Amino acid sequence: MNYQLSTINYPASCGINYQRIVVKIGSHLIIKGEDKFLESITKQVKEIKDRGCEVIIVSSGAIATGVKVYGLNRKPKTMVEKQSYAAIGQPILMNKYIDLFKKYNIKVAQVLLTREDFDERKRYINIRNTLNYLLKMNVIPIINENDTVATEEIKLGDNDSLSAIVATKLDADILILLTDVDGVYDKDPNKFPDAKVIQEVDNIEEVDKKCEISSKSQFFCGTGGMKTKIEAAKICSLSEIEVVIANGMKEDVLTDLILKNKKIGTKICPLKSNIKISSRDKWIAFIKKVKGRIFIDEGAVKALKNHKSLLPVGIKSIEGKFQKGDVVSICSFLDREEIARGIVNYNYDEVEKIKGRTTEEIKKIFPKFKQEEVVHVDNLVITK
Repeated sequence: MNYQLSTINYPASCGINYQRIVVKIGSHLIIKGEDKFLESITKQVKEIKDRGCEVIIVSSGAIATGVKVYGLNRKPKTMVEKQSYAAIGQPILMNKYIDLFKKYNIKVAQVLLTREDFDERKRYINIRNTLNYLLKMNVIPIINENDTVATEEIKLGDNDSLSAIVATKLDADILILLTDVDGVYDKDPNKFPDAKVIQEVDNIEEVDKKCEISSKSQFFCGTGGMKTKIEAAKICSLSEIEVVIANGMKEDVLTDLILKNKKIGTKICPLKSNIKISSRDKWIAFIKKVKGRIFIDEGAVKALKNHKSLLPVGIKSIEGKFQKGDVVSICSFLDREEIARGIVNYNYDEVEKIKGRTTEEIKKIFPKFKQEEVVHVDNLVITK
């Protein structure tokens, strides 16, 4: 079942030449597949590398491994429990990767990240430089969120999101999300026996409208569920990166996808555009954490789409306690849908005072008013 509903020119099929590949492995696979699963994955990665490809692995499973080793018969609930079991499980998980890749004379590197590493532009660039250098050294980076130190405020939320950020940051050709289901279904197969896997999606924006997407049902796998995988695919689609969501328990899933170009799981094709998104724009649009929302009228929506700055007069309301320099989501007041993201020149209290006013009105009320734009066009990225 293919979607052909978009008015944008999407490719008829995605490319097959992959130089840089990001593979995300879900925690369910680590636990259910045990050592045999990781043995198979490392063997397939070796075959792919032998064909001249670069591979980055984003691996969940630290908490689950810690729980299994410690013999806990329930899922950890509190933050301190999760962090403690992550501390137990992460070195064990990493040692498995080291031992398995050592058989093929392949070196690996552990990279643990938190949201703060991406919110600061300099740290974000340093991470990218480090990962690129590891690849240059022919080392496989194995990346995970640093669950031992991450709190709710600084967590990336899910390794699906982390893998999408890594893929965009490293200009990957494809992101493969390995999970324990066969792909994206047109409806929940636990409820509907006639549910079918969607083989190819040309317009990622149509998935939410056409499929039953949930983050809680057992059908939608892993910590984040299928919903976070679709969100990851949206990030990659706008960065012209292909995404495949596939069952990691299928034999030779990676080599079949990469080396044999077999149709496995759900392939989500990237948006092809004449406009290239810069690294800085990717950071604004997808990576830096959104601290609030600004709702604008239709006149302001048209202005933004015509590459204009956001002025106070077009603002109807705001949400969140953002500060100057934070990234905010800019949404249509009518349908509440996001139009753009950008870096604000004023904090939430200042925007509340000047919203809906013209520049002349603002200067009379606030003599110290300096910048006309709430978000300057140079710090703004259209996301829809």
